[in-house]
Amino acid sequence: MTASEETVRHEKRRAVKAGAASGSPALAGVDAATARRRKKAARKLARAKMNQTLTRGILCALIGGTCWGFSGTCASFLFDNYGLETPWLVCVRQTVAGLLFLAYALVADRQRLIELFHHKRDLLSVLVFALGGLLFNQFAYLGAVNATNPGTATVLQCLQLVIIMGYSCVTARRAPRKRELAGLVLALFGTYLIATGGNPAELSIPFDGLVLGLGCALGGALLTILPVRVLPRYGTPIVTGLGMLFAGLTASAFVHPWSYQVALDPLGWGALAVFVVVGSFLAYLLYMQGVADLGSMRASLIGTVEPISATLTSALLLGVVFAPTDLVGFAAIIVMIFLVV
Repeated sequence: MTASEETVRHEKRRAVKAGAASGSPALAGVDAATARRRKKAARKLARAKMNQTLTRGILCALIGGTCWGFSGTCASFLFDNYGLETPWLVCVRQTVAGLLFLAYALVADRQRLIELFHHKRDLLSVLVFALGGLLFNQFAYLGAVNATNPGTATVLQCLQLVIIMGYSCVTARRAPRKRELAGLVLALFGTYLIATGGNPAELSIPFDGLVLGLGCALGGALLTILPVRVLPRYGTPIVTGLGMLFAGLTASAFVHPWSYQVALDPLGWGALAVFVVVGSFLAYLLYMQGVADLGSMRASLIGTVEPISATLTSALLLGVVFAPTDLVGFAAIIVMIFLVV
């Protein structure tokens, strides 16, 4: 490059700098266009991240709810084929799942786990949650599965939303909204069809199955209400894991699961592993990730796959036959969920 060419290029650079400093309209237009492109790119990136988060939340809530429903089918398989009893299964599920949650918390959130043991009041809250929520709910739910079938027990458990709705109305001192009242009517109608098959003169499911199903609905509501103070402070894995371990050890102290004669072949051990690891630990972790990504309302709506999963898997894998009135009752309760949530 010659000296004259270098001089010309130098002068052009000086002119560009001078134009920018003087606010040249042409250059200002270029800067504005660049800024718009950058904003557009930033919005596109934000939308992509949001879509990624929503997709992850939907998948987690969907898989978590499906795993929950499938756990009832595994329990029914173990009851029917290996003669397992509800107390033994409750002890094993709560203790092993609790240890898995605490192992996860030790790796992911050790500081808050240690902090919990320095607050006696919070520990007492977790203990109340363990006994009044987890243990009560599990005994009632597995008892209902054993007395009826996974689909019926899981659908009856969904009535917990009606109890939570009533609790919210009392604590907020408000009357139920119209859609909540419509949901209540559907819940009662669905329960009536499941319990009687449309014939009020007799029950189509065992009376103890109906009582236990309603009991697991109450237990499910307590699972939501009891830990409301400690969950935000310590997180789901810690509160749930410690609660499950408390529940499992407390039940074991009375039930003595080691005294039971349990004979499982490889298929039985596999079903038990799926029941505990997939149906408890993994299901809860995935579902709570869905809540974090989507919010509780969206996650709850997607979580309605749980009774559908329990019904389909029990029909396909266990050969459970549902009457038309059962299916109408199931549908009424699932629609209730959309109205109440």
